[in-house]
Amino acid sequence: MAGRLNGKSAIITGAGSGIGRATALLFAREGANLVIADVNETNLNSVRNEIIKTGGTVIARKTNVSSEEEIKALINLELEKFTNIDILVNNAGISGGLDTLEDQKSEEWHQVFDINVMGPVYATKHVIPHMKQHRRGSIINIASVAGLLSGAGGNAYSASKAALINFTRTSACEVGSYNIRINAICPGLIETGMTQPFFEWARSTGKENQLGKYCELKRAAHPEEVAWAILFLASDEASYITGQAIPVDGGITASMSIPGRKI
Repeated sequence: MAGRLNGKSAIITGAGSGIGRATALLFAREGANLVIADVNETNLNSVRNEIIKTGGTVIARKTNVSSEEEIKALINLELEKFTNIDILVNNAGISGGLDTLEDQKSEEWHQVFDINVMGPVYATKHVIPHMKQHRRGSIINIASVAGLLSGAGGNAYSASKAALINFTRTSACEVGSYNIRINAICPGLIETGMTQPFFEWARSTGKENQLGKYCELKRAAHPEEVAWAILFLASDEASYITGQAIPVDGGITASMSIPGRKI
C-alpha cells in the first residue's frame, strides 16, 4: 500500500513531536509533499532533517497556530512551494494542566482555546477557498476522548476538544458539496510530549503497569498507531467519510466511564 499519498500536498501542525511527528514521517513515506509546523523550532528541524534523509520532500516553518497571521503565512508557503493543498492535519495542541475549576485562571482557559480551537478554525478557514477551487481536500482535526467523556483531561482541555469535535461536524456539513471531507481523530492515552510528565510520574512511582488499565486493550498507545488512522482519513480510501469523530483509544469509549477517575 506504499505511495497512498503520492502527488498530494499536506500541512501538519504540531509536527515537532508525538502524533504530529509520527504523522509527518508516515506521510513522507507515503509520498506526500509536506509543510510542517511547530512552535518548537529545534524539534521541528529535527523532524524535517529526518524526512530529508529518507528522501522525502518537506519544508518546515515555526508557527504559533493561535496567530491567524502566522497560519495564513504557513498556507501561503504551501501554495508557493507546492501550488495546492490536499490535506490539512490540525494537530497542534496543549493540555492546560489539571487544575480544578476554582484554581484555573481565565488566561489559561483563553490560551487552551486559542491553540486547541482557534488554531484549527484559522487553518480550516484559510485552506477552504483553495480546496473549493479544486473541489477536493481532507482535513483531520486531532481532538481527544476527553472531548467525548469526562475523566480524560482537565476542564479547559476537555471543553476545547468537545468544541473541536463540534466544529469538525459543522464545518464538514458546510463544505461537503465541494468534495471536501473534515473529520476528527480522538486519541486515548498516548505517550507524547504533552503527556510525558504523566508517564514519567507513573514510572517513578512504580505505577507504569497501571497505564491504560481502563481501556479494553489494557495499554497506552504509541503515536504511530494514531498516525495510521490519520493516514487513512487523509487518503482516497476514506472518500465517503466526513463529519466523524473517530476514537483511537483502545476501546475506552466503548464502556461506561467510572465516576471520578482520570485515565
